[in-house]
Amino acid sequence: MSDFTSNFWSIYVAGVTVIGIVACLLLLVFTAKKKVESTSDNTTGHVWDGDLTEMNNPMPRWWMWLFVITIVFGLAYLFAFPGLGAYSGKLNWTQLGEYDAEVVKANQQLQPLYARFESMPVEEVAKDPAAMAIGDRLFMNNCAQCHGSDARGSKGFPNLSDADWLHGGAPEQIYKTIHDGRVGVMAPMVAAVGGAEDVRNLAHYVLSLSGSPNDSIKAALGKEKFAVCAACHGMDGKGNQALGAPNLTDDIWLHGYGEDAIVAMINKGKQNEMPAQAQKLTNDQIKVLTAYVWGLSNKPAAAH
Repeated sequence: MSDFTSNFWSIYVAGVTVIGIVACLLLLVFTAKKKVESTSDNTTGHVWDGDLTEMNNPMPRWWMWLFVITIVFGLAYLFAFPGLGAYSGKLNWTQLGEYDAEVVKANQQLQPLYARFESMPVEEVAKDPAAMAIGDRLFMNNCAQCHGSDARGSKGFPNLSDADWLHGGAPEQIYKTIHDGRVGVMAPMVAAVGGAEDVRNLAHYVLSLSGSPNDSIKAALGKEKFAVCAACHGMDGKGNQALGAPNLTDDIWLHGYGEDAIVAMINKGKQNEMPAQAQKLTNDQIKVLTAYVWGLSNKPAAAH
C-alpha cells in the first residue's frame, strides 16, 4: 500500500492535468498557423458524394477565442481550487469545508423550530406531537439503518421499543448514548473457563438463568464457571448498565439465542459500537431524538 501513500500519485495527477491543458493550447496554436493549400475557387479539392465540396474557410474568430478563454479559465481554476494533486489551491477550498458550512447554515435556519423544546423536560417533549414528528424523521435518517424503521432492531442491534437497556433507559442515559456513542466489548473467556466441555456447561447455565430450555446436569456443572462472567454480569446474572453488560435473566438475546450462540460468544467474544451522533446532530436535535426514543418504550407516559 506504500504506493498509495507516497507523493507519486499527487505528482502523476498534477502532471496529467497540466500536460492536457498545454497540449490543447499547442494544438490550437498549430492549427491556427497551418495553412491548407486551396484552389482558385477557395476549396481544398476534397469532394464527397459527387457534389459535397470542402471549403477552405478559416475557423470563426469568436470560436477560437472561446477555446482560448476555456484554457485560461482552466488554468485560473487550478490556481484557485484544488486540482493539481496535493496542491490545495489559493482559496483553500475543500469539499469538507463546503459541507460543514452548509450544515452550519442549515442548523441556523432550523434553530427556531427547536427553540420551543429547549426548556421542556424530555418527558414533556415526548408528549408533543410536533416534536415526535420531528423525532421520527431524525430517527429514520440517522438510526433506522441499524435499529430498523420500527425500532425493533435485529441481531446485534438493540430493540429500542422494549424496556431492556444495556446502558440505561432514563432520558439522560439515552441522550449520552446518542451524543457520545457507546462501545461494548465482551472479551473471549474460553481460556478462563476451561475446555470445550466447560464452555458447553457454562452455556447451559446461562440458558438456565432466563428459564430457557437447557440441560440441567450441564447447567449445574457450569454454575461454578459463571464466576468468570460475574465480574460484569453480576453473580445473579442481571447485568450492569454502567458497563453495558446485558441482563442474562430476561430471555432477550442481542447476538443470537441458543447453546451454539452462547458458546461462540464465550469462545470468540464480541465488540459492538454505537457511533456518536454529536458530529452530525445539534444538541437540540439530539434532545428531540432522545424524547422520541424514550417515548418508544414509555408509550403510556408519552401519550398525548
